[in-house]
Amino acid sequence: MDQLALLFVLLLGAVVSVPLGDRFGLPAPVLMTLLGIVLAVADFVPNVNVPPDLILPLLLPPLLYAAVRRTSWRQFTANIRPIFLLAVALVFVTTLAVAAVASAIVPGLPIAAAVALGALVAPPDPVAATAVAGQLGLPRRLVSILEGEGLFNDVTAIVLYHVAIAAVVSGSFNPWRAGLDFVLSAVVAVAVGLALGWAANKLMSVLDDATLQIGLTLLVPFASYVLADELHGSGVLAVLTTALFLAEYALGADDVLTRLAGATVWDVVDTLVTGVAFGLIGLELHNAIRTASGRWGEMLGWAAAIVGVVVVVRLAWLLPATWLTKRLHAKRDYDEEIPTSWRETVIMWWAGMRGVASVALALAIPLKMDDGSAFPDRDEIVFIAFGVIMATLVLQGLTLPWLVKRLGVRADTDSEKAFEKELAVRAAKAAKRRLREIEDVEELSEEASEQLLRRAFDIGVRISPDIGEGERREGYEKRARRVKRMRRIQGEMMSAARHEVLAARSEPGADPEIVDRVLRHLDVRSLR
Repeated sequence: MDQLALLFVLLLGAVVSVPLGDRFGLPAPVLMTLLGIVLAVADFVPNVNVPPDLILPLLLPPLLYAAVRRTSWRQFTANIRPIFLLAVALVFVTTLAVAAVASAIVPGLPIAAAVALGALVAPPDPVAATAVAGQLGLPRRLVSILEGEGLFNDVTAIVLYHVAIAAVVSGSFNPWRAGLDFVLSAVVAVAVGLALGWAANKLMSVLDDATLQIGLTLLVPFASYVLADELHGSGVLAVLTTALFLAEYALGADDVLTRLAGATVWDVVDTLVTGVAFGLIGLELHNAIRTASGRWGEMLGWAAAIVGVVVVVRLAWLLPATWLTKRLHAKRDYDEEIPTSWRETVIMWWAGMRGVASVALALAIPLKMDDGSAFPDRDEIVFIAFGVIMATLVLQGLTLPWLVKRLGVRADTDSEKAFEKELAVRAAKAAKRRLREIEDVEELSEEASEQLLRRAFDIGVRISPDIGEGERREGYEKRARRVKRMRRIQGEMMSAARHEVLAARSEPGADPEIVDRVLRHLDVRSLR
């Protein structure tokens, strides 16, 4: 098996792991990691030769952009405090705790190298956390916090990592210079992200074609990451800024085709890239195993100690941080998504899995320093990092569904349905208001006006069939059943039309391009 065949195996595994995970109640990223481990120990599978400095630029931009599509700027600003406590403060605390323990137990490990180890194992993986949490039916507030933490903790961790690596390689460290670099990195990243977001938004309005607009969104995350990195800014923060900007301003309410097709394309990209990323984690395990040759007991002990630090520090931080957030939350006049019980806090604690970013940073540790000597204890750092990744990703990932079930943490479906119902009513009322405005300036027959009014109501019924209350509910339910029946019949009619047009594609003299154009028209009509 060569490298290309291995890539196709990972891509196939990424597709198959989703239904397998749904069937057996296991997270797809964890299944892909296990697949990578199996492939890593197989004799016929080659070693992976992906340059470490390309892992982050190739994998993180699309994964981060796909994750941001599920959130919004308003949601981020509303949860800025819990996100800050997890994504910034907890990363600092975890880095310092790991550095202190690692420098104490690993003989000869420099402080700066220990800080680099702490930084690369500190951030929970954004992809693993959201992918796992999203499949377990957790309360939306927990998923929102995990998404926010996962999106922004890499920014802090990667900057800390680069500062520590620079200190080891150069042999000197200036805390004021490091702090300035941290601030400048964030400023440059935000500036690049906003500039590219604005430019991409303008370009999308010029393109005015769903295919080209979606193609542009596939390029923008990589451009944002690379440009920010070239200007010594945070590529991760630049991608997040660009994605948040485009999520707010790129598509209007009437860009139906771009929104539907774009969602499908990005779901495919998210699934494939996530699968490859976690498959690579398992495949890279053999490199870590090779470094432990002859020192298994000693290095496993170090890895276990750092795993304990990472897990204990997260719990020790979450308990008081959640309590403090609740106290401050009571004084606010708007909703903030926070854990509401100790059970939810425990789930947040156990969902702190490490993944893609930690692997990339571990493999990106330089081999030599500026004076030509070997990077101190590089093999030990890589082995400990992979120990933390495997323990948190596989152990916590496999047991998180059991823990969620055991603690009985579930989404509040009643409130979700109530909000859905509220939106259905608002949508129907907005359609009715617009109809009244049109009637004021255009002459409509009584029959046409009544028909359009029913269609305005049907907009809400299709979203939430039980929008009626009291005596009108029975009538609404009958209308909903009638609408559902009409939609079924219309769907069968459209299906027959599509089959007929598609059959014409094989007829002699038929122009496939014209057939596809007609079929596309029918497909779009079927979505309405």
